[in-house]
Amino acid sequence: MILLQITAAQGPDECALAAAKTLSRLQAEAHAAGVKAALLESEPGPRAGTVRSALLALDGEAEDALAAAWIGTIQWTCASPYRPRHPRKNWFVGVARCETPSPAGGGEVRIETCRASGPGGQHVNKTESAVRAVHLASGVSVRVQSERSQHANKRLALLLLAHKLGELAEQADADLRGRRRQLHWQVERGNPRRVFHGERFRPAS
Repeated sequence: MILLQITAAQGPDECALAAAKTLSRLQAEAHAAGVKAALLESEPGPRAGTVRSALLALDGEAEDALAAAWIGTIQWTCASPYRPRHPRKNWFVGVARCETPSPAGGGEVRIETCRASGPGGQHVNKTESAVRAVHLASGVSVRVQSERSQHANKRLALLLLAHKLGELAEQADADLRGRRRQLHWQVERGNPRRVFHGERFRPAS
């Protein structure tokens, strides 16, 4: 399993829209490649339909190839939909691979099951497929309901919990924290891994 982080860093609203388009496109390519792409967490952007950052878990035989096709800077070339007269037309987001931590590492974890909430029809309302994982020593908890299977949600919850515990541990070390979160503060504007054009986010030929 591979963790990918998509971020608009400190870019303007257009970059947050580009991040949302990147997330959607990556999920579509994952589906076409037979790779599960579970959205573990996301930070909404300043406008409807935008995201500031998102964390995806890729799982499947083609996960390495898919990740390799996205890791780096993503350039979106399009006139701003928010500022029609703005001269800038190139917007950048970053895709980075996060170190995959060992699930349930670092102490005892309590697993709780509960009914999933939100859209999903009768299945969501009648089954306890959502999973909450609690790290007893620290009190840190996460909740995952992206998959229909309770087993799959448990696996993802343990992975996300370990990821969060790793972030907390890194906060004690400025250097490690800086390396882990660097992409949030600076996205390279140049040498893009992939380029997309227009409102439909079409790949460059």
